[in-house]
Amino acid sequence: MTTRAHTSENQCGGWYLINLPPSKVPPPPPVEQDEPDWVKANGAIAADMQRVALTVQGTGDETVVIESMYVRVVSSSAPPAWNEYRGWAGCGGGVETRSFDTDLDAVRPVIVPKAGQRGFPYKVSQSDPEVLYLTGNVTAHDVSWYVELQWSSGGRQGTIRIDDHGKPFRTSGSQGRPVYAYPIGDTQWTDQPDSQN
Repeated sequence: MTTRAHTSENQCGGWYLINLPPSKVPPPPPVEQDEPDWVKANGAIAADMQRVALTVQGTGDETVVIESMYVRVVSSSAPPAWNEYRGWAGCGGGVETRSFDTDLDAVRPVIVPKAGQRGFPYKVSQSDPEVLYLTGNVTAHDVSWYVELQWSSGGRQGTIRIDDHGKPFRTSGSQGRPVYAYPIGDTQWTDQPDSQN
C-alpha cells in the first residue's frame, strides 16, 4: 500500500492553515507531487478537509479482500488561530469511482461512500490494484487522525495502519480565519474578505 496524504481534485491546490503572514508564504507548488514538501516547509495544516489517496495492491497470486476501513482519532482540540491559504483558486471538482467521506467533527467518525458509490468490500490482487480516495471533513476542531484498513486473503487476515509517513494526519477547521488565495495567473496571495468563514 502507498499513501498520498495531500491530493486534490483536478490538480487544484488544497486549503491550509499556516502560522505566517502572506509575505512569508511561497506560492503554492505548480504540481500536486510537490505539495507534501510545500506543506512540510511551511508547517501547514490541512484546512476544512484533507483528501488522502490510498493505492492498495496484492503482493502475491492470491486475491486480497479489503473488508473495511475505520477512522481512529488521536486528538481533537480547538483550531489554531492561523491564516488560511487556498492554493490555486478557480478550479472545478470531480468524484473518482472509489471515493469516501468522513466527518472528523463527529464523536465517532465513520467512513461512508461518496456520491452513492458502493461501500466495502473490494478485491485487489497483484495485477489489479485499487486507488481509494478518502476525504476527512472538519469545521469545529483541529483533529489528528489515522485510518485502519482491515483485509483478508485465504485464511489470513490483518489490519494496516494508514497515516502520514508514521505520523497521524492533521486536519483543522478554519472558521473565522483570514483567507488568502492564489488565483491562476497571479503572482501573489490575494486577500479574500468575502471568503472568510
